Amino acid sequence: MGKKGKKEKKGRGAEKTAAKMERKVSRRSRQGEEDLEALIAHFQTLDARKTQVTETPCGPPSARLNASLSAHPEKDELILFGGEYFNGQKTLLYNELYIYSIRKDTWTKVDIPGPPPRRCAHQAVVVPQGGGQLWVFGGEFASPDGEQFYHYKDLWVLHLATKAWEQIRSTGGPSGRSGHRMVAWKRQLILFGGFHESTRDYIYYNDVHSFSLDTLTWSRLSPSGTGPTPRSGCQMSTTPQGAIVVYGGYSKQKVKKDVDRGTQHSDMFLLKPEEGGEGKWMWTRVSPSGVKPSPRSGFSVAVAPNHQTLLFGGVCDKEEEESLEGVFFNDLYFYDASRNRWFEGQLKGPKSEKRKRRRAKAEGHEGASEQEHRGASTPEPREVVKEVVAEDGTIVTIKQVLTAPGPAAQPPVDDEDGAVEASRPRVEPCPRSSAMLAVKHGLLYVYGGMFEAGDRQVTLSDLYCLDLHKMEEWKALVEMDPKTQEWLEDTDSEDSSSAEGAAGADDSEEEEEEESSGEEQGEGVRS
Repeated sequence: MGKKGKKEKKGRGAEKTAAKMERKVSRRSRQGEEDLEALIAHFQTLDARKTQVTETPCGPPSARLNASLSAHPEKDELILFGGEYFNGQKTLLYNELYIYSIRKDTWTKVDIPGPPPRRCAHQAVVVPQGGGQLWVFGGEFASPDGEQFYHYKDLWVLHLATKAWEQIRSTGGPSGRSGHRMVAWKRQLILFGGFHESTRDYIYYNDVHSFSLDTLTWSRLSPSGTGPTPRSGCQMSTTPQGAIVVYGGYSKQKVKKDVDRGTQHSDMFLLKPEEGGEGKWMWTRVSPSGVKPSPRSGFSVAVAPNHQTLLFGGVCDKEEEESLEGVFFNDLYFYDASRNRWFEGQLKGPKSEKRKRRRAKAEGHEGASEQEHRGASTPEPREVVKEVVAEDGTIVTIKQVLTAPGPAAQPPVDDEDGAVEASRPRVEPCPRSSAMLAVKHGLLYVYGGMFEAGDRQVTLSDLYCLDLHKMEEWKALVEMDPKTQEWLEDTDSEDSSSAEGAAGADDSEEEEEEESSGEEQGEGVRS
């Protein structure tokens, strides 16, 4: 009894400490949030000018990260909402809604009256009810100078059949946050983690909340067992067995005054309902086998056709004494919950190239014999560095680590079914973090994201597609040259003028877009 009592007291003490920290964060950020609420209200006044639904054919959306990309449950369409863009002086935030037609390969901008306020690092989940619904919770807004932050705790639903936004006002939901994760589980939305940050303090969460799609009410879950530590930006997906898997994520803590240390988590947990317990859940830590992703944050997640969880890209920060450099990735990993195993996604190369190699081999025109091919040692991973020069003279360096094909949990391929021959340039997304993913009809779509080159942040607007059934090659649907991105040097005068511009109203729709306010640079790593 004594040991149990001590554990209970320790648990209650931890809860009190977390609650005290949350109140402290709330007090100190209240004034800044009040200022931002006025700015958000100003933007909502501009949005109120929209009185009817308009659909305008357009080109691909502008560059952005930390938006949401969702597959329509009934139509061959992708839905892009929100996001952010940093140009070196301020960050623009969006609440635009775009529809991409997969069959027509065309984009449409959809303006709907009464949309959610501008935001990024939110979560969006699609469910099939009522002809299709897109549920959006939380996210972040910030002042143009990136010094003040507002974290939303609102819940919205976009009725896809009628193209109407509706705010769901239900008490007892999660506190304001961004970088959280949310999935659809049966007729519920399950939400986990995230963070809240003000100019002075921050707090990371590991609480779990459930929203009923039937009763439209929130409830906080209290799973038994030891769950993940507080974090944001983790992987969260459902399994065929009816559980929810949580992997990785990012958090930071204060080491000393004005010094923080970030942690890139690599642990995995299962959240599942307890047998015979209505509304009761439990955490279980799992140790998957196979080829695991290297430590990283800012990765993107989708669910593959075979119910495996797909992980793409991300960044690993390498800290030196006086510098911080991020190594970005564009690799693919799959987690198979039924086997509790990771494996790396290996591309086989297009069939046309395979046939050419077979024909050349049969005619004896191969550069090396079959014996030499089979006797060669496995090549070491190599780093490819590409440099492009922007118009302002800035050199943008793109680092990419190419790993040699290794053993994975999928059937091995022989040499002639391996990588695309060197004479043919490989088409693939450049390494990035905070990209948007969606899967439709077994096709993986990757849109946007960002990478860093020194002090410069390159935000992307490209769109790539990969057939997950064939796993042969990427296709570029929208290409982008990174050196064409606008980049402005950061100056105090520019920051102040940006804030003044955001505070005033303007009748021009084009200038309204330029007024969009921003969130802090580097948010993609945590979200």
